[in-house]
Amino acid sequence: MRTITYNAIVTQVASMCQEANFELGQDVIKAFQSALKKETSETGKDILEQLILNADIAKSERVPMCQDTGVSVFIVEVGQDCHITGGSIYDAINEGVRKGYEEGYLRHSIVDHPITREKSKGYNTPSIIHIELVPGDEIVIHMSAKGGGSENMSTLKMLKPSDGLEGIKAFILDTVSKAGPNACPPLVVGIGIGGNFERCAYLAKKSLFRPIGHRNERPEISKIEEELMFKINELGIGPQGLGGNTTALDVKIEIEPCHIAALPVAINLNCHASRHKEVRL
Repeated sequence: MRTITYNAIVTQVASMCQEANFELGQDVIKAFQSALKKETSETGKDILEQLILNADIAKSERVPMCQDTGVSVFIVEVGQDCHITGGSIYDAINEGVRKGYEEGYLRHSIVDHPITREKSKGYNTPSIIHIELVPGDEIVIHMSAKGGGSENMSTLKMLKPSDGLEGIKAFILDTVSKAGPNACPPLVVGIGIGGNFERCAYLAKKSLFRPIGHRNERPEISKIEEELMFKINELGIGPQGLGGNTTALDVKIEIEPCHIAALPVAINLNCHASRHKEVRL
């Protein structure tokens, strides 16, 4: 049985929160650069160049790449043969977020009450935390700073099995089309298919943690990802919604078994600031 301390988790999470907001991953930078070579719109090219420059400034000056520093979302793989000492893993993650956001001068975007809009006193907490128990004696923490604009344009629908693949594709294309500029394209489109009402939403979110360019391991799903990427970019929404053929940087799909009478589909859009970090303890 391996021991991991509460304080070790706090320290790593605090660092992740800052690094996610200051330093865009190379997978996203490379996607910008690749899109720039293919973009046909001069305005679109200019925007992509600005996004690359913005990411470079954020990294070098250690400032947020976007004023919306997001909701901190965690998917944590906890090895069944490790033991956490000193406190709860949930408390450790939230303390790390409070520390990271306060010390990094990152904007606090959480309100305590969703209706009265009372401001949170917890420095951007509570976080959204998903725990997965896995074999082994390590903890792998996946973190995303998820912006509100793209999250607002996300959606879920309980399709009928008879809607089939064509119904799924139509729902996805309609969602991206209606989102237009509001989700700050170019987007990363996360899709969850199967499970049930709440599970497909989790699958859509989880897909966004995969680096850009990583296809689903199932060939038939990988093919659908590529087809949807092509069709979404044909919509002409373009960078920041000002036209062009770079509406999506990537499309990611996760699937799971579901009830015989159901076809749940969730779409979680991510803006161009696809901020995700990973640490292994």
